[in-house]
Amino acid sequence: MEVGIVARKGSERAASLAATLRDVVADAGEAVWLDEETAAALDAGDDARPVDAFGDCDLVVAVGGDGTFLFVARNAGDTPIVGVNLGEVGFLNAVPPGDAAAALRAEIRSFRDGGLDVREAPRLTASADDWTSTPAANEVVVQGDRRGPGGGIEYEVRVDGSRYAGGHADGVLVATPTGSTAYNLSERGPLVHPDVDGIVVNEMVAEEGMPPLVVDTDATVTVSISGEAGATVVSDGRDTASLDGPVEVTVERTAPPIRVAGPPSDFFEALGKLS
Repeated sequence: MEVGIVARKGSERAASLAATLRDVVADAGEAVWLDEETAAALDAGDDARPVDAFGDCDLVVAVGGDGTFLFVARNAGDTPIVGVNLGEVGFLNAVPPGDAAAALRAEIRSFRDGGLDVREAPRLTASADDWTSTPAANEVVVQGDRRGPGGGIEYEVRVDGSRYAGGHADGVLVATPTGSTAYNLSERGPLVHPDVDGIVVNEMVAEEGMPPLVVDTDATVTVSISGEAGATVVSDGRDTASLDGPVEVTVERTAPPIRVAGPPSDFFEALGKLS
């Protein structure tokens, strides 16, 4: 069994816990991979691997916050991920530090017994012509090159071909249930329980907008931009592409989903940490 471990960059606490988990894997007789940053922090160069190779692991442990978990998810393909939460909100990272060693031992036993019990969370991609975005775990945003007065986009939103809304807005946000608690929430979008098979369509500061809408996970959302200025498409707040207009951007579910191993988080307990 190959077990990858990624600790939050720059955190001594995360590195210390990663060292403990490395010993758990080694004591079980399994192989340990560390991403290059974690390996440097632990002075363990022999175990270092590029993080984008972690898709070849059987399991990856993310030690940090939801940001660390999403960093792993962007690089590990469909490899199951266990999240260890270092005091953040923890929608994805369900394992408290004190339980991390026991949880990892349990996952190793499960793997030996025939397989891990995993839960899936959807990802989204945006596409236009021959361009496709990086898969997003939280949200895809279609917006102008700037927000506020004098910015934004002229747009029309369709869901499975049927018109839902249009006009002028700062942008349009399409979020997964995972992302409903992130940027979507700051734009007054609804919270979506992770067990709900749906995605959120949310206009951002629309002049004559519709309420945010939850549609089926397999729905196809298209955002048509009529202006010559085109649009900026942002995946998970990180990966940005500028598209010339007029342009139609299609947002839909993509494979593989994020695969989450370990005990589930308490969604409502995590919500309490947002306040």
